[in-house]
Amino acid sequence: MTRSPSVLPLWLTHAFRAQRGPVPWSAVIRGGLAGGPLLLGAVLAGQPAFGVVAAIAAMLAGVADRPGSRRAAVTRLGVPAVAGAAGLAIGTWGGERLGAVALTLLLTLVALVAGSVSAVGPVASTAGTQLLVASAIGAGMPLPGTEWQRGLAYLAGAGWLLALRLALPGPGSFAGDFRFDGERQAVAAVHDAIAALLDAAGTDGAPARRAALTAALDHAQDALDGPRLRRYASSSAERRLHAQYAAALPLAEAATALAWAGEPVPERAAEGPRRLAAAVRANTVTGPLPAPSRSAPELRALDDALLRAAEAFDRADGGDLHTRRRSPGTILRTVLGGGGREYGLRVALCFGAAVGFARLLHGSGWYGPHTHWYWLPATAVFLVKPDLGPLVSRVLCRAAGTVLGAVLFAGFAAVLPRPEGLVALVAVCGALIPVATRHFAAQTGVVTVLVLALVMVGGEPQASVSRIGETLLACAIVLVVGHLPMPGQRGGGVRARLTTAERAARAYLAHVLREADGTVHRATRWTLRREAYRTLAEARAAIGLAAAELPALARHSAGTEKVAGTLERLVDTTTACAVHLDDSGRITPRCTRQLTGLLDELAALREREQGVREYA
Repeated sequence: MTRSPSVLPLWLTHAFRAQRGPVPWSAVIRGGLAGGPLLLGAVLAGQPAFGVVAAIAAMLAGVADRPGSRRAAVTRLGVPAVAGAAGLAIGTWGGERLGAVALTLLLTLVALVAGSVSAVGPVASTAGTQLLVASAIGAGMPLPGTEWQRGLAYLAGAGWLLALRLALPGPGSFAGDFRFDGERQAVAAVHDAIAALLDAAGTDGAPARRAALTAALDHAQDALDGPRLRRYASSSAERRLHAQYAAALPLAEAATALAWAGEPVPERAAEGPRRLAAAVRANTVTGPLPAPSRSAPELRALDDALLRAAEAFDRADGGDLHTRRRSPGTILRTVLGGGGREYGLRVALCFGAAVGFARLLHGSGWYGPHTHWYWLPATAVFLVKPDLGPLVSRVLCRAAGTVLGAVLFAGFAAVLPRPEGLVALVAVCGALIPVATRHFAAQTGVVTVLVLALVMVGGEPQASVSRIGETLLACAIVLVVGHLPMPGQRGGGVRARLTTAERAARAYLAHVLREADGTVHRATRWTLRREAYRTLAEARAAIGLAAAELPALARHSAGTEKVAGTLERLVDTTTACAVHLDDSGRITPRCTRQLTGLLDELAALREREQGVREYA
């Protein structure tokens, strides 16, 4: 009898996953020009400690330096930098004026706020991370200067990397207006994703292609939603990009409806979106677009969308459909809701416990001649952040990456001249960060080498052994705290995102049903559809991370996968109904049956979930 191969659990296999893609050479160049030159300038000026602070800020900004537009980078890098500078000032003030107990309480309160705010989104999460890491550094790292001087040094480091992001050319920079190369690449990727979905219509790969289209639209929406770099209204290049993005919305609607229909699409249908993508990428005219067959409502919608796209590309007038507006009340509900409360409490407990434990060990003399107690809470920050991966995966990757990085640095420290060799090592590590961010263990290894080099440049002895010990201790603290029972319902972050997705799906459906009564407003429909798919993608990501936790944690989000799948089918069906409504002025019986069935299924799943929660 042959024995089937054993299947590793998801919580273990997740630790071996890595992102793929081409090497981001522009980010590599920025990373190499960030921390190293800052540190070198500070050393030459006789202020190495301030150079260490600036290099740390540049390193954290480099971790957050993701592909996208220049304008979006202003918010993506600038907001966390301001939060980090504030954290450094708070930590410096508390470290100089408060005792161990009061300092622990202060930093725990800061962690509660930072953790709750982190539930708002990626930028808020990065800001929360930098706030806590910088507050630990400010409280424990021996640095000269006052709170505001340290904060300015931090802002200078992050601001230098942001200046490089705004000034240096990136891929596609010379195909048009230099400022909008990131936006151009993002919008072109949307049209490519539409073509890929059309190719996959009627196959098993259609759901994955539809998810890829959602991701491309999300990325383009973020790229176009950055702050303006000029005082006055949009340039012609910017208006053209808005028009090209707006033209993709009806195309995406038609492609989604064709995928929902489940019938293969002629190859000719995907050629038009591909030509649109090439025109966006090269900043040229579209030329003639091949017309698809008009034998079905979905194909007629695609043909009409292509005609409108050709006109929009020439007219360069796309409106403001890209903006994603969230009111302060919505953000506040997220912070104070179940997801924000759970996130905040867990971050506060981990960070506070790490600070208290580190201060206790430091006071007992366990640290010996080293005063790196702030490493323990700073490490705990990264380990407790659920948006960086499942808990066990984070712990395994952090431990492995730290050990590898510390061993490598011990070898480098034995042979490199000081300080010039260490400064060069900082520059090399900064260049490696954009590639290393594809896997948490690799990122940890590179950051460990960089941080240990900075510590030695700042005048402290080699600390590889203590770095390993404190990281393993932080891993143990986070593992224990991560499995402690918390007030309220566990899995609150996942359920909060799923509730938001359901609310957006129902708002989209309600609008389409109103259009069936004669009130047609397609721009509003496309905006609502974007929000429905985007919130579903965010819920899916949270569910995927929760499913890769240990069973003791994963069980708290059991059943959410089925709810998300039902919501996705509901939104897809709503999109198909909207296309048929535009074509014939009515919703087809098939759409009506499927909508009714999906709403009943969703109600049954919610009722079953409520029963399980009450039983638990």
